[in-house]
Amino acid sequence: MRHQRTIRYRSARHATLPAVLGLLVSLTPWHSAYAASGSGDITAEIVAGRDVTLTGDAVVRVPAGTTTYGGVIHGEGTLRIAGSGTLVLTKDSDFTLPKARQRQSVKTLGGNHPYVTVSNPDQPAVTVDRGATLQYGTGGGAGLIGRFPYNTPGFALNQDNIRVDGTLRLSLQRTFNLGTLSGAGLITQPRAMWGTLQLAGTHPFSGVIDNGTGAAAGAPEFPVALPNARAVLNQGTWTVDTPLNQTITLRQNFYQREYGSDINVQSRPGSKVILTGQYSYTDQGGDTHPTLSDPDINWHPVPKNVNKRGTNIKGANVQWGDGTTDKIFMPGTAQTVYINLLAARSRSTLAFAYNGPVTLGAPIGGGVFHDTLSAPGQGDIVIKGVHGNDVTFAAVQYYNGSTTIEKGATLRLGSGKASGDGALLTDAPLYQVVDNGALISRNTAKPLSLSKISGSGSFTQAGAATTSLTGALSYTGPTKVTKGTLALTGGSLKSSSAVSLTAAGTALDLAKAGDQTLRNVGLVKGATIRYGSKATLTLSGTSDADGLSGTFQGGELRSTGSTAGAFTVKGDYTQTREAGLTVRADGKPLHVTGKVTLAGQLRIDPKATPPTGGTETVILANSGTDKISGTFTGLEEGAKVTVHGTEYALTYKGGDGNDAALVATHSSGAPAAAAKGAPKAAGGSSGGSSFPWFATATAVTALAAAACALLFAGRRRRGRRRRGSHRAG
Repeated sequence: MRHQRTIRYRSARHATLPAVLGLLVSLTPWHSAYAASGSGDITAEIVAGRDVTLTGDAVVRVPAGTTTYGGVIHGEGTLRIAGSGTLVLTKDSDFTLPKARQRQSVKTLGGNHPYVTVSNPDQPAVTVDRGATLQYGTGGGAGLIGRFPYNTPGFALNQDNIRVDGTLRLSLQRTFNLGTLSGAGLITQPRAMWGTLQLAGTHPFSGVIDNGTGAAAGAPEFPVALPNARAVLNQGTWTVDTPLNQTITLRQNFYQREYGSDINVQSRPGSKVILTGQYSYTDQGGDTHPTLSDPDINWHPVPKNVNKRGTNIKGANVQWGDGTTDKIFMPGTAQTVYINLLAARSRSTLAFAYNGPVTLGAPIGGGVFHDTLSAPGQGDIVIKGVHGNDVTFAAVQYYNGSTTIEKGATLRLGSGKASGDGALLTDAPLYQVVDNGALISRNTAKPLSLSKISGSGSFTQAGAATTSLTGALSYTGPTKVTKGTLALTGGSLKSSSAVSLTAAGTALDLAKAGDQTLRNVGLVKGATIRYGSKATLTLSGTSDADGLSGTFQGGELRSTGSTAGAFTVKGDYTQTREAGLTVRADGKPLHVTGKVTLAGQLRIDPKATPPTGGTETVILANSGTDKISGTFTGLEEGAKVTVHGTEYALTYKGGDGNDAALVATHSSGAPAAAAKGAPKAAGGSSGGSSFPWFATATAVTALAAAACALLFAGRRRRGRRRRGSHRAG
């Protein structure tokens, strides 16, 4: 029969004097240091393997080396593991705190979807001091300290909370709960142990959890919070789950040291899992302080692929980041990480919420573990509208759902660097892009194809590789081309609020899109907008304040809005009666190679300066052979126009016979310079001074009235001065 010792405190009238003296001697070292706790040293009983029944606070001072305990600890009290050695428990123990010290409240909520909450947790029943190690089990199913009185649904909540400032080693092949965890030490599970630690409730633990095989951080029956945990060393499978309509946030970094670990995320309807740390490889710091010597190691394979990490999102709503960090959760490429979006009860959602630029270097797929591209991802992506959120997809994505860019956020397809091109799975049945922020394409080598873009956001072509927009375009923000070529092969850009090409060498190719309408166009010198040779490109709205300087090339360019500048039309040009042409301050003309049809207004840039001489100023240089058809509104052939005090006649037969030009007649202050035989300007048109004007019938009348008013006022002032001098004499 096993020897069992019960530690009690009996009254003096039931004890002999030698017994009392012996008890005092045995307790003197402990009592002198912890007199207020009323605890006892049970090291001898533990070393001897005896069963112990606690009646108060006890301590085991584990000697150096390993002590294996084959007994059982019962009773009421606390157990503190001190010393420098390892204590191994081979059988389950079930002592608890004294009833007078039990205060925690355990509730089951949720109605038909029950989950458990713990508030005001009890003080730890078990404490592992710094320098000491407590091991539960030897690789089987026994060796746990715990009492399970709550009848909780779906799992057994341990009443015996534990504080770990040293090391707690979990060598158990079973599913188990440790109550509420506290302390700042190491909780570790050997690899290939195939046990599962259930983390339920809020744990103030601030140390490191080393998951060697399996951990359940939350479940449908219990939420989890680890607000202070320093890190998780994940060498197995870390599973996150939630009760119905709950949000779980895990802020610590996760690390991997060996090949084959992953983080699985599940959630119930209405729930969300937020991960704000990073899942990184570790090559230093051991179990207690895992870190990475060089962040670049996450992005390149190492020998035996031991830095290959993965995450499987199983019908869950997951968010990386919370707007307070710019460190992406899964740093790496397809060679070092895998990301699977899977459908379980529902499709998955993955959101990005960072306060600075982050790069996703791996594809999001839907395969089995490392074989992520064996099937498309079953889910949707959201770029959250938090300040500074700028996400780059530097890999070709393989998820079959929508991509939403919220207001204030940016999604870049392609990193702009070699081997960093991105793309979306555009032929998937649920594919679409809801762009309420900024969508930027900047591939360097791989042509990109996009369609089904809606929302109030912008689109920018910023890469050397061509981006093709193939149809179903309804986004209303501006369209910009800052580098390379943007090709429209289907649909229309008419809903886009503005279209601008901002760098020489850029192009907007509309050749395969038929007739098109562009609003508020900006076109710098050296940039080109191409359209079909039989197509009509209509410009509406107002061009840039500095005017258009590039080239339109195609069939007919039709202006229905306000255009300005010395742009070139390689094709026909039509200005409708509701349109206006403004020549900017430098006075350079519009050049047209095809037929010209005019109506509408001729306007002046307010920055214009008076002419410096010459007899003719060309405002529209027509290098074709046909005469100009039509006139500017109210300005027939020979109409008189006065600009800056100089009178001009407007002609549509100037230059080499079919240019629109102004011919100087005379100045109101001095004879107009009339240098006959002035040299021809480039393109065969007459030379002379170039300047902008405002020239409509209404404007001419207004200028004349202003000049008369100034002249009349000057004469009145001179008359008063003369009368005053006569009276003075």
